[in-house]
Amino acid sequence: MRVISTTRLTENLEQKLVHDYPNVTFHFFSSIEKVTNLSEAEVLITYGDDVTEAILEQATNLKWIMVMSAGVDEMPLAWIQKRNIQVTNARGIHKHPMSEYAMAMLLGHYREMFTFYEQQKQHKWHQKVKTKELNHRKMTIIGAGAIGEELARLAQAFHIETTAVTRSGGKRNNFDHSVTLSQIEEALNDSDFVVSILPSTKETRPFYQSHHFTCMKPSAIFLNMGRGDVVDEEVLIKALDEGDIAHAILDVAPLEPLPEEHPFWSHEKITLTPHISGKSSQYLPRAIEIFEDNLSQYLIDGTLPVNQIDLKRGY
Repeated sequence: MRVISTTRLTENLEQKLVHDYPNVTFHFFSSIEKVTNLSEAEVLITYGDDVTEAILEQATNLKWIMVMSAGVDEMPLAWIQKRNIQVTNARGIHKHPMSEYAMAMLLGHYREMFTFYEQQKQHKWHQKVKTKELNHRKMTIIGAGAIGEELARLAQAFHIETTAVTRSGGKRNNFDHSVTLSQIEEALNDSDFVVSILPSTKETRPFYQSHHFTCMKPSAIFLNMGRGDVVDEEVLIKALDEGDIAHAILDVAPLEPLPEEHPFWSHEKITLTPHISGKSSQYLPRAIEIFEDNLSQYLIDGTLPVNQIDLKRGY
């Protein structure tokens, strides 16, 4: 069996795969354009953004695609489904870096760390900047999977009361409360922090409407580290300009990279980061661990027990 990767891993990870699976032939390339034997691949390792119908037409023997990220929204899923190709992703490996990112950004905003950073550059010693505590605040997390559960766990250290908003409701690990999407407005109404970790699907593009923001506290912070297209940029800017919410922290944007002329850059109530909340030195080892769990079982009976994508739903 041949496995082709369209991205180079670390030398140690590549050597480990070759050593641990002697009956599998691995080929590692730095890009899809450099792949020379795509028709021989039964398994494709990719970040997903290089997978097109034209590429897959060449992969006549392909049975399984391992996506080294969580999002699969850029892939031709309907076409892949027709080919009966199985898809898995790296869902879950982002829970530690992304939950740390959310807490860091909320702490930075409440403790005015960005203000103090600017004062340092200007050599200003000004102690009258008003700061706030996260302690005993309320947080609503929308899309409360593995990342949301880890964020809720970290929030417990600050005595933050957490509510999970999910499609089905039901108890979620580390959360104080859990509600369904039909109860979202009630949850938003009482929250100091609203954290969106929604994927990009046909049901979520866009998800947040004006009434969601008018439900929130005027002092609320909206933090989006899921996908940028779940909220219309004009709706968000209007909510900020009219005081429906106090601030937005965005690690994702409707178009990436964000154009230089985009209003998000200069809006005084928006803090931007360039889609880096999931970045970590442990990213590749964790993703390959998921791949190996699946590969071991796939070699036995052709099944993929970890993170198989529902191609109809897109996640």
